[in-house]
Amino acid sequence: MHITTLDDIDVANKTVLLRVDINSPIDRQTGRIADDNRLNKSLPTISDLAEAGAKVVIIAHQGDTLDYHNLVSLREHADQLAAKLGRPVGFIDDVAGPAARTAIAGLAAGQILLLENIRILTEEVSSFENVVKLSAAEMANTYLVRNLAPLMDFYVNDAFAAAHRNAPSLVAFQEVLPTAGGRLLVDEVTALSGVAEDPGRPCVFLLGGLKISDAFSMMAKVLSDGTADEVLTTGITANIMLMAQGVDLGAPSTSFITDRGLESFLPTAVEWLADYGDRIRVPVDLAFAVGDVRHEVAVADLPVAELLIDVGSETAAAYEEVIRDAATVFVNGPAGMYESPAGEVGTRALWEAVAASAGHSVIGGGDTVASARRFVDISQIGFVSTGGGALVRFLSGQKLPLLEAMQSAARRELQ
Repeated sequence: MHITTLDDIDVANKTVLLRVDINSPIDRQTGRIADDNRLNKSLPTISDLAEAGAKVVIIAHQGDTLDYHNLVSLREHADQLAAKLGRPVGFIDDVAGPAARTAIAGLAAGQILLLENIRILTEEVSSFENVVKLSAAEMANTYLVRNLAPLMDFYVNDAFAAAHRNAPSLVAFQEVLPTAGGRLLVDEVTALSGVAEDPGRPCVFLLGGLKISDAFSMMAKVLSDGTADEVLTTGITANIMLMAQGVDLGAPSTSFITDRGLESFLPTAVEWLADYGDRIRVPVDLAFAVGDVRHEVAVADLPVAELLIDVGSETAAAYEEVIRDAATVFVNGPAGMYESPAGEVGTRALWEAVAASAGHSVIGGGDTVASARRFVDISQIGFVSTGGGALVRFLSGQKLPLLEAMQSAARRELQ
């Protein structure tokens, strides 16, 4: 994948529009940022641009119509960036209007300005993207691009976590400005390409969590093309696989699946077990809770009258051995309901195994990272992706609008 990088452009005394993804969870009670992971990940590109003498103008989104409580101002983001960078970061409560344009025109080399949350523009919310189908070329005439592009010398994108979105801020500036990928974007693509295209062997995928559509999307590719030597299933993915084998989980766990329409994955699970059963691991024991007390049950002794909340100790131990011997480990989703003491045992054990593994580990997804942070030092993980939906789509072999736009820009600049 060819993308122009920061090392390919001279930004000294140039005005650079930098699109980052610093969309962060917001504490409902305090209204403040609850996790600064994406802010931290954005620092190298911002710092490199400012140190190189660029006039850095940052645009970013926060929240959306679907998570309105997160749709807040970026003022706190600017304050946190300034503290982390050790240099001033200006902020203006405007996106692309007269005030923003005046502030941009007044920047000096090395200065940084964060504009207000671009999601206050209709053209940048997900509902607009879903209803109004515009090409990247058509988006070049949107309010945001029309007003900001004439003030810029370069456009730099560092927002891999939003790579699956098809919005003007992500795919349209490439149509009208010289373009480069930021440090994080290049790191994300490099790390995930390594997993998808040339992983160290054996390559193990540990898939769990509640979002079974993500797990099945990735499994469809990594099993069929041989990327994964082994897939270890936990969470709802494991329960679906067990049901596909004819296991009766018990009424509560079965209802949990059918009430959400997840039984639709059963035919696919049956097919994959027939075709790839030697590479798909399912639990041999599971856990449930009675009150606050954890109990474990062998799969052979199911069903049980309680909701299954975790893999059992025997399963965790078997999976730990596979992880220990792996050269590449990719993880998406916790093994169980890790928020409670009764449900955390499997997730804790597997994260400790991943952190201790000598192999290269790659993880991603909001709940995945949150569960890892709970049990291990995240610095022990080889690569922590900022992507959720973008990561899943990348590893599923789907095209991502942002990466398509970046490659198109690189091709144009070579002509």
